[in-house]
Amino acid sequence: MSDTEFLNLPYRPNAGLVLLNGAGKIFAGKRLDTPDAWQMPQGGVDKGEAFEAAAFRELEEETGVSPDLVQLLAQSETPLKYDFPPEVAQKLFNGKSGKARFRGQEQRWYLMRFLGEDHQINIATPEPEFSAWKWMGQAELLEYIVPFKRDIYRQVFEGFSRYL
Repeated sequence: MSDTEFLNLPYRPNAGLVLLNGAGKIFAGKRLDTPDAWQMPQGGVDKGEAFEAAAFRELEEETGVSPDLVQLLAQSETPLKYDFPPEVAQKLFNGKSGKARFRGQEQRWYLMRFLGEDHQINIATPEPEFSAWKWMGQAELLEYIVPFKRDIYRQVFEGFSRYL
């Protein structure tokens, strides 16, 4: 795929979550498919689905945390976009042709306070994405996130800074 073709691909609609515990730490999951890569819960928005509904669905699908165990505190004012490195785009979400379908992701972020207890988090979901999880501070999470998402995470933390 040429650079021009790649740059003409659409962004995948995505909802991301910053899940805070009572101590102000952020939930991070260690990805099953990428050794030593940690991230906050996030996922694609289905056709016809609202971003906020996708955020709550992804939260439960990835962490086992039901909507009644969180309080929505804020959402990003505008969508944030990031590009995949071309070699990542080629592997992710490729169609039958084997070619990349998305240039990157356009995300709306949601900040939620976890009201439950740690034992209510269950990453052993029907379609698990994480092999481990822990509460992290912002700096630690920025250190463990894959480099191409680091700038987006900084923007998210800046946007939610009054809560973090």
